[in-house]
Amino acid sequence: MVIAPKRYREEEFEIPAKMFEEAGIEYEVASVESGECYGIMGGIQNADIAIRDADETSYDALVIVGGLGASDFLWSDDDLKELTEKFGKSGKVTAAICLAPVVLARAGLLKGRQATVFESPATLKLLEEGGANYVKIGVVADMNIITANHPTASAEFAETIIEKLTC
Repeated sequence: MVIAPKRYREEEFEIPAKMFEEAGIEYEVASVESGECYGIMGGIQNADIAIRDADETSYDALVIVGGLGASDFLWSDDDLKELTEKFGKSGKVTAAICLAPVVLARAGLLKGRQATVFESPATLKLLEEGGANYVKIGVVADMNIITANHPTASAEFAETIIEKLTC
């Protein structure tokens, strides 16, 4: 699970993390640097590793959390782009919520795929540039790519990831 070092959306992290734990799915938390990360609403989450140290072969899925910090720190992070590209090439579950689907678009994973995102002029433009077919619904699963558009979709987002991982 990848979060921004500042201004990630707590519920987009906490709800899936809890659901993953309940389903017996282990995860690590990565960010731009390891250490404490700070949520929009004052939450603190420890990043176990820096994104640059994450090895795609060690994981079954990549889950990128949104929030304003996603646009500030994750959209332009080259290490995350490279990691996302590797997940895309491997065919593993690759998921992003809220503002984070832009990372998938930037990595070329959404070309010709249906996807959703937290709607703004910037996000819609970037998804279009990435070749995505925008769908205005809460959660979209297009084969191994899962996107969600809002913190309120966090539980459905997590359920969809769990379904893909347990198939």
